[in-house]
Amino acid sequence: MSNLPTGPMHTNLQSGLLFGEQVLVARRTVGDLDGYWYDGQQALLFADELLYETQTWMPVAEGTEGAIFWGNTTLMPGKVGNEYFMTRGHWHEKLDRGELCVTTSGTGLLVLMDQNRNTRYEKMTPGSTHYVPGFTAHRTVNTGNDPLVFLCSWPADCGHEYASILREGFSQRFFDNVPFENPSPT
Repeated sequence: MSNLPTGPMHTNLQSGLLFGEQVLVARRTVGDLDGYWYDGQQALLFADELLYETQTWMPVAEGTEGAIFWGNTTLMPGKVGNEYFMTRGHWHEKLDRGELCVTTSGTGLLVLMDQNRNTRYEKMTPGSTHYVPGFTAHRTVNTGNDPLVFLCSWPADCGHEYASILREGFSQRFFDNVPFENPSPT
C-alpha cells in the first residue's frame, strides 16, 4: 500500500481548499453532466465550461471499513438555461452510510431525496453544517453569484452510485425565477 499518505495534508478552513501531495483533484464540466440537465440542448452550448472541482484526501484504501475520507467541492455559479449549476448527485452504495458537509463560502442548496423520492433541501451558507443521513441521495445546487465551496467527510466504504440519478433524476429541480418548495419531512 505504498500509495497511501505518509503524512498529513492541510485544509485551509477559510477557503475550504486542501493542500498536499496526496490530494486527488477531479474536474467536471457542464458537458460531463450530459443527461442530467432539464434542457440538454442548452447544456451543449456550455459543454466545456467548468462546473465543479473536487479535492479528496483518502488516507486509507477505498472500501476500508471504519475509515473516513475528507474532501471538498467547489461548485461554480451559473445556469444551463434557467436551471442552476448543480453536482450530479449520488446515493451511497452502502445505503446506510451518512456524510457531513460544512459550507465555507458561497450560497446554495443541499438537496436530499429519500428512497420514496421525497425531496427536501437545506440552505448552504458560510458556516452551515449539514448531516446527510443514510438512505438519502444528495446533490448540491449553487444559487448564488460566487463559487459554492464546502468540505465533506464520508465513510471510506460507502461507495457512490450515480447511474440511477442519471436515469431517474431527482424529484425536484431548481430554476432561477421559480420559487423553491421545501416540503416538510414526514
